[in-house]
Amino acid sequence: MSETPTNKASEMPAEAILRDQLARGDAVLSTIAPILGHLTVSSENSLFNDEVVANIRGLAGHVAQELLNAQASETAKDDRNRVYAGKDALVTALLAHGAFLSHCHALALETALAEQLHRRSDIDPVLSPMLQALISSSDADVSSSAMAALTAQACFIQQMGRMELKAGELPGDLFHEAIQLWREHAVQDTQDAAARAEVQLRANYDESKSRLGLLSRLVSGMGKGAQAGLSVSHAGAAIFLSALAHLTKQPRGTVTVSTNERLLGRLVLALRAAGLKPKEVEEQILLIHPEAQLPEGFDLLRSDRAAAILSETGEVTG
Repeated sequence: MSETPTNKASEMPAEAILRDQLARGDAVLSTIAPILGHLTVSSENSLFNDEVVANIRGLAGHVAQELLNAQASETAKDDRNRVYAGKDALVTALLAHGAFLSHCHALALETALAEQLHRRSDIDPVLSPMLQALISSSDADVSSSAMAALTAQACFIQQMGRMELKAGELPGDLFHEAIQLWREHAVQDTQDAAARAEVQLRANYDESKSRLGLLSRLVSGMGKGAQAGLSVSHAGAAIFLSALAHLTKQPRGTVTVSTNERLLGRLVLALRAAGLKPKEVEEQILLIHPEAQLPEGFDLLRSDRAAAILSETGEVTG
């Protein structure tokens, strides 16, 4: 019989430390959406209106604007102003949606991580050495997928700089939820136009062509080569996060949020569980958190033990 992951009496000190860090980090993770929900709709104290919160508000506003623009295009010119009368209510509804908030938070953190890596280590936020190599591949499918991912990543960095998020870039479940919220908050007597716009939006939506869809397909298509995506200096932040999510079967948003220093234990365990050697884990951690220190004895932690500890927490989202 295999060793059960809950046999804490036989675990090494490094395992106990990482297990404790994971528990404390996940406790923080579970509070993120409720806190953000309050901060993004509250203007009581400008002290909390930091860059991340402002970015999330901006992303919600852009999604709402895009949906209303689609509705207005199906509305008589004289009535279009009435369509936009529902924008504030729609933005508030989006900001009250936990999964939407968590997704926008992850996008904001990914952008911040890419900027930090570029500033500290000169890691390009768009064209990484790995992506460049894939674009040059003699395999036409690989080259095409890599080029599509490059274009999507370049657009993402530009749009995040303008605090823009296209509805078509949302994951399928969130796209559906955003549509539902829009329809619920559409101004009366504009519902017919909203229904026509919805048909068009749904017809044009293709999750596989979104940036996250393209990155996921690129990483999964690498097979065992996806392991190379765990070098953030070689792969860049975007592929690194998608590869780590793929190899550890975690939601990509959770992996992204785990790059926060308060969730260091989760990131360390994920990298080891994904198959990196202890020295390689240390290299990646120091790139992301230059001041971080791994617990003594970490080099003795097996990858299967890391995976077992990580799996005990279940699925956690930011």
